[in-house]
Amino acid sequence: IVDHPAIDAARMGIVDALAEGGYTEGETLDITVQSAQGNMPTQLQIAKAFAGLKPDLLIAISTPSAQALQSAAGDIPVVFAAVTDPVEAKLVASLESPGGTITGTSDKQPFGPTLELIRSLVPDATTIGVIYNAGEANSVSQVAALKLEIEALGLKLEESTASQTAMVADAAVSLAGRADAILIPTDSTVVAAVESVVNVGEKAKIPVFASDTTSVERGALAALGFDYYKLGRLTGEMAIRILQGESPGAIPVGTLDTQDLYLNRTSAAAMGVTLPDALLETAKKVVD
Repeated sequence: IVDHPAIDAARMGIVDALAEGGYTEGETLDITVQSAQGNMPTQLQIAKAFAGLKPDLLIAISTPSAQALQSAAGDIPVVFAAVTDPVEAKLVASLESPGGTITGTSDKQPFGPTLELIRSLVPDATTIGVIYNAGEANSVSQVAALKLEIEALGLKLEESTASQTAMVADAAVSLAGRADAILIPTDSTVVAAVESVVNVGEKAKIPVFASDTTSVERGALAALGFDYYKLGRLTGEMAIRILQGESPGAIPVGTLDTQDLYLNRTSAAAMGVTLPDALLETAKKVVD
């Protein structure tokens, strides 16, 4: 759907896993890659064009990309990566038994640990802001789950939406004065413009937390998230199974079972947050 580091990492993981399985690009495999650059009509055109090529396999990274390919694929197998809620997105019948000609990997993760992280670093926070694309099924599902967890903790959620990457900065500005911290879900539209959210966070002294670790390297204060390269590798391994004859509908949706903590020392200082030494010691990576 759009280029950003998490999606790029997933794509690299897919390609590397395929190569290790004997499917090497330019030798035993032809790969065609396109990005819709955040444009939904373009994405539908790409999906139709890909289906017209009659490939052995279609791979989609992100929920809207998977929905577009599923609609255009016909009987061509589809593998998706980084889809938060494939059931809610109506891609699969269930995580255990997808059915049809599609399966893949999910990046759905619990918000509880992240909310506890926010409370520990911003103890006076009573209101959490979230920016998301209301047109993406995975984002709507995440925000609904986030709201339940936030309310259970006695906190309040303030929502701000952006249907395009160019609108993310304004969505972030609208949270100034309304939120004590901002949490960015795994929403491709917003993640593609995470720097604009970080800019607002630094100016307004609103700590910015992310759900993908690559955003910390781009300025978010902290994230508990999956390694998207590893998620891509898992997706590539599933793709190999399908290329070797397995039915996609019989392969359960894959997930990772560990979350990594990334911290950004510079952003923390700019947003008015002190990172305890004990927390820094537990982080997989600290960005200075």
